[in-house]
Amino acid sequence: MAEEIAVLLDDLAAEQHALVDVLHSVTGDTWFSATPARGWDLRDTVSHLADTDEIAVDTCTGGNRPLNEFAQDLSTAEDVTLWGVLRGRRLPGVAVLAWWETTQSAERAVLAELDPSMRVPWGLGMRVPSFITARLMETWAHGLDVRTTLGVDAPDTDRLRHIAWLAIRALPYAFGVAGVEMPTTAVRFELRGPDGDVWTFGPPDATDCIRGDAGEFCRVFVQRLARSDAATLVAEGDAADAALDVARAYL
Repeated sequence: MAEEIAVLLDDLAAEQHALVDVLHSVTGDTWFSATPARGWDLRDTVSHLADTDEIAVDTCTGGNRPLNEFAQDLSTAEDVTLWGVLRGRRLPGVAVLAWWETTQSAERAVLAELDPSMRVPWGLGMRVPSFITARLMETWAHGLDVRTTLGVDAPDTDRLRHIAWLAIRALPYAFGVAGVEMPTTAVRFELRGPDGDVWTFGPPDATDCIRGDAGEFCRVFVQRLARSDAATLVAEGDAADAALDVARAYL
C-alpha cells in the first residue's frame, strides 16, 4: 500500500502544480472573473481549495477544524464551503494563490505520514488512498472551472484513472444523495483513457456496462458536463443507466 500511496501523492502534486502554473498568469481584475460555479469567481475557487486543504490537514491530525466536527458547528454543509470562500474575499488574488500553495504543500506532507491503515474521518470515513484521490478529484474539478474561465485548454491525463475509480466507488453515496435505491445488478465500466488505452472496472461478466471516454465520464461525475452532452458515453442496461443519472463523486 505504501507504493500505492506514493503514486497517488505524486499525481496529487502534479495536478496541484499544473493548476498553480495556470493561476500564475492571473493578474488584476481577472481574479474576479466569474467561473462556471454559480456565484464564484477565480479567487473564490482558489480560496475553497486552500481552505479545504487546511480542513483536510486538521481532519488527519486532530487539529482545530476536522471536517465532521466543523460541519456540525455550522447550519448547513454549504456553510463549510462558504466559510473558506469568505476568508479569501478578505485577500487579494495573489495572496489567495500563495495561501493555497502553502496549504497544498502542508497537506501532501501530512498525507505522506499517515498510517496506511487509518480511516480518515471525512464524511462517512475514507481509507487513505481514497482520501488522497478525493483531494486529487477536487483539484481537477475546480481546475476545469479555472481553465474554462481563462479560456485555457484542460488536457486529459492518466490521472483521470484515479478519479474514475473514485467515481465508481462513490456510487452507493451518489444513489443515497439522489434518494434512489441502488440497483443490485453489477455494472462493468470500459473507459478509454487519453492515450487510447481502455480502463476496465467491475466484474468482467456483468451484463450492464458503461462505455465511453474517461474524460467525459469523470466530467459527468464531478457535474461539469451534463449527461446529455456526453457524446461518447453509452449505458447498456438499467443499472448502468441509473448510475449515470445519479452521477456524483464528491460530498
